[in-house]
Amino acid sequence: MKKEISISFIEISAPDELTAMQQTLLERANQALETAYAPYSHFQVGAAVLLENGEILTGSNMENASYPLCICAEHVAISRAHATYPDQAIKSMAITAKADKPFSENPVPPCGACRQIIIESEQRFQNDMEIILQGHSGKTWIFPSGKSLLPLSFDSKYLK
Repeated sequence: MKKEISISFIEISAPDELTAMQQTLLERANQALETAYAPYSHFQVGAAVLLENGEILTGSNMENASYPLCICAEHVAISRAHATYPDQAIKSMAITAKADKPFSENPVPPCGACRQIIIESEQRFQNDMEIILQGHSGKTWIFPSGKSLLPLSFDSKYLK
């Protein structure tokens, strides 16, 4: 029996179609790009998270000559949020990326490991985290949750 899984998202072409908070999160994620440490790939990623209490925290990717030890911007931002405000759920996350060489005009989605970390955060607080991705051309994709990016996620129900 063949089954299918599909995802849906909103694509926005003009920044003025975003809410003021979505615009602010994307601005903060773009600012975080400047703190990225990417001397090998020259691929910088910035992330900004909005917590329930209104705080916005950022993260950027940190590369290492031993590539498996690199840390993604999304992971940094989520870890920073949970370490600083352990009882605050993340309501929304904006992610941006840039590179020295030409790359996709479309938004860059989080890697599989970061998708799993996003889902774990959602499960921790029993809330969906809006995911806002912006590409080089200014297109923006909005996903209602991490689950929409990784519909077959591994979670605690498999450990019981």
